[in-house]
Amino acid sequence: MCRSSPIPELASLFAFALICLVMVLTPGPNMVYLISRSICQGRMAGLISLGGVALGFMVYMFCAALGITALVMAVPYAYDALRLAGALYLLYLAWQSVKPGGRSPFQVRDLPKDSPRKLFMMGFITSLLNPKIAVMYLSLLPQFIAPEGHGSVLVQSLILGTTQIMVSVSINALIVFMAGAIAVFLGERPLWQVLQRWLMGTVLAGLAVRMLAEGRR
Repeated sequence: MCRSSPIPELASLFAFALICLVMVLTPGPNMVYLISRSICQGRMAGLISLGGVALGFMVYMFCAALGITALVMAVPYAYDALRLAGALYLLYLAWQSVKPGGRSPFQVRDLPKDSPRKLFMMGFITSLLNPKIAVMYLSLLPQFIAPEGHGSVLVQSLILGTTQIMVSVSINALIVFMAGAIAVFLGERPLWQVLQRWLMGTVLAGLAVRMLAEGRR
């Protein structure tokens, strides 16, 4: 019997949240900007910037939700292509984590002090120009949607997108509050930075391989 609930299965939602967690912990433009801003100008500046980043997430969420809904109606095999693209992108992120010469996001960039309005806008622009977020919404989110048995694709997309925003904003807020302490900790323990990068790369590669092996059910 087909289920009409628009809510994704709990296992799929948990798996998507796990991928979001791993990706937000993987260094990228948003993390580098928020850490540098927090250390250079303080926690409040970091939180204001994070507000702009979150707005960027929401723009991606609504655009992706509407676009995915249209895609499901138009292209029968689009999900397979998106699944492959998502797996390849996870492998790319894994390589970025372990490649020689990788730069820690806690190596602070020197940023000038900006007004709250400019902080918010810079966070928003950084989020919009972040390729990791763009590809995640276009390639990873669709494979957790079940158009054949869970009702509205739009509602499922919004639920998954909201999950990503909640995970990302929560973790980034912790990073903003702890940026200074984490920078000192990593500065005194360079071996830990290497281990962290390899652990992150291994997790991302494992998710990609599983994604390719299982395919869409």
